[in-house]
Amino acid sequence: MSANNPVTGLEGDAPRGAAVVIVGGGVTGLSAAFWLAEAGVDVLVLERGIVGWEASGRNGGGCSHHHSPLFAEEQRLWPMMDELLGYPTEFRPDRIRISLSPEQSRLYGRAVTNARKQGFRADDLDAQTVRELVPLAGDNVHSGHYYHFGGHANPHRTVQAFAWALRDRGGRVRQHIRVTGFRQAGGRVTAVETDQGVFGCDHLLIAAGPQTGQLAARLDVTIPMRSARAEMIVTEPLPLMPLGGIDGNGLYGRQTLRGNLAYGGGPHEWVETEGDSGGIRPSTPLAGSIARRVAELLPKAAHARVIRSWSGIIENTPDGRPVLDNPAGPGNLTVATMSGVGFGLSPASGRALMQLVLQGHCDFADISSLGLDRFTALEPDWAELQGWLPAGLAAV
Repeated sequence: MSANNPVTGLEGDAPRGAAVVIVGGGVTGLSAAFWLAEAGVDVLVLERGIVGWEASGRNGGGCSHHHSPLFAEEQRLWPMMDELLGYPTEFRPDRIRISLSPEQSRLYGRAVTNARKQGFRADDLDAQTVRELVPLAGDNVHSGHYYHFGGHANPHRTVQAFAWALRDRGGRVRQHIRVTGFRQAGGRVTAVETDQGVFGCDHLLIAAGPQTGQLAARLDVTIPMRSARAEMIVTEPLPLMPLGGIDGNGLYGRQTLRGNLAYGGGPHEWVETEGDSGGIRPSTPLAGSIARRVAELLPKAAHARVIRSWSGIIENTPDGRPVLDNPAGPGNLTVATMSGVGFGLSPASGRALMQLVLQGHCDFADISSLGLDRFTALEPDWAELQGWLPAGLAAV
């Protein structure tokens, strides 16, 4: 995909507005648009930059979120997404999580217990078996788990696949267009105002990542969230391991099909939402922490050079869970913010959003726990209480 424009050819002389206008061209908005177009709905995506240019294309590519009510649907859909979309996502099934200490083993065991309760298989591995399955692992392995679910995909390829599949079904994407406001009448949103004109709509979906809260506030809808910088590093190519989905030691990531190790995973730096700078520069201290932990996780790759790094902005809700909801008003508004787990859940979250738009509820999963009403009694200073402050405000 082009580094400058992954969906070249999607823009052009399109009609003003659509039955459903989606603000946000990340993987969540694109997935919702794909499922809507698949259902025959006229849909238009408005993206202030390039689709997938923030966290959607800058993550570890993991496809397993056992804590989500969308987990079962996520697991059902990922193996068939290449066929559904008609373009490659580079999805690969299964995953191994390595524990380097008894404490890590107990922590990761919670995910295993939860997945098993939901009917998914996970095998306990001793240290020797981990080293046999993961050639880059070292003598510091304590234990591991083999997940016969989950897996990983290529974030850039997946964003591209959703965008092209949307185009093939008659959907439209407008890039480099900034939303400046909304028009309302009779308790409904009638149009989206932008720096390139007004786009009418019958229904509005806001799925704009870190900007979701700011945009929803213009419609008097409060979504508590705070933005953070997420870091990733990539090494030079190494010999391919039998299974590319390897994580642990507080990391998420994968080995790419070229052999690169692509990893990220805390700590975050809390930041104010960026303007139109095209993304923020990586932070050397954070990237250094990730590189150190990759070398600990896979000691036989410790010699590999880091050839690039990047950062993306992710949004976080107070409880770390997504929001998928139709607020009480306006009557034709749907909002979505994924709180850092948008990529892996995207096939399922997009389908759930399609149903929220078209029928007002999701019929394949109980997503009531992802509604905004759970924040009714939230403390006004919740972000300060949790220490979620941008670096420039932390010392104030």
